[in-house]
Amino acid sequence: MWRFDKRILAQIDFFSIILIIPLVITSNWLIAEAVPVLAQKQITYIGIAFLTFILVFLLPIRRMAWLIPLIYWINIALLLAVEFFGHSRLGAQRWIELPFIHMTIQPSEFVKPALIIMLAYIINKNPPPINGYRVKAFLKISFFILLPFFLIAKEPDLGTALVLLLIGYGVLFYIGVYWKIWATILVGILLLSPVAYKFLLHDYQKVRIQDFLSDKPSYHVQQSIIAIGSGGLTGKSKDDATQTQMRFLPIATSDFIFAFLVERTGFLGALGIILIYIFLILHLMSLSIYNKDYYIKVVTISLSFMIFIYMGVNISMTIGYAPVVGVPLPMFSYGGSSFINFIILFAIMQNLIAFRYKDMYDVRGTKSFL
Repeated sequence: MWRFDKRILAQIDFFSIILIIPLVITSNWLIAEAVPVLAQKQITYIGIAFLTFILVFLLPIRRMAWLIPLIYWINIALLLAVEFFGHSRLGAQRWIELPFIHMTIQPSEFVKPALIIMLAYIINKNPPPINGYRVKAFLKISFFILLPFFLIAKEPDLGTALVLLLIGYGVLFYIGVYWKIWATILVGILLLSPVAYKFLLHDYQKVRIQDFLSDKPSYHVQQSIIAIGSGGLTGKSKDDATQTQMRFLPIATSDFIFAFLVERTGFLGALGIILIYIFLILHLMSLSIYNKDYYIKVVTISLSFMIFIYMGVNISMTIGYAPVVGVPLPMFSYGGSSFINFIILFAIMQNLIAFRYKDMYDVRGTKSFL
């Protein structure tokens, strides 16, 4: 007999859901003002994400832990498929077409949750000793981080690759690695950075860095700064928001949506959204700190790092403090892949928290619904 155990609902982390809702609502409002058709598509993505959340939440993830390495390697296989069968757009080969349904997907997006849950699986099986992981364990975990990094960087998609790298090693730094290993890596980065810049970066990536370092920012950043400056304290009305309405602000619904937000809602609106992100990041960190379960620790700290990196880079590039890269504002910029990925990760987190007690699975000799 299958039934749903109501005690599971008491374990759900509702605070993170409450923080996500205003991000989604505000985002769709802005997108609807700029391009109504995109807002309708975004609602579809939200619906898909909601159904995906329910599906992932109901999966017995802990019971199916043996499948996690298989999911990771399937994603690696998809990245390799991009290399041999991928479609190119704007000089980047990042997409593959699914047979029969003629739909393209970007495997690099799906690698993020796969890598995070893989790290949780490895660390849970082999927790760090008191002084942190030593060389052998560090190299083993590094292999799983570096493999997707190099495959994605080769597409080229350096932005996504670096995000994976930062999340992976951020988790290791948080969980614990012997300090001499970090010192060696730091020295290596300082020595090899000039070589990497000269021989590994593509020309367009060097141009972005040069634009960032030059006295005069690029056209996109100039228009973004104008939009932010014109918003004032409380923002402008829809008709007066000329940077967006007259299409001076490029990519206003995705990469530069923060500038659009500030033009419409001003400093106070921007402060409100930033505070939501800060509360969400700190809340996720607290969940990680106060949980001894390594699955929960790794997934929650990974989510907090991921949101911090995406938010920090996106907002910094709109005000000219970082090179322009294709990093969206988390759960705010238009787009299905990034939004659904974040929701998948939150669903995994909620699942691990809600079902962390074994008695949630078996009650009085009957099997509860998961």
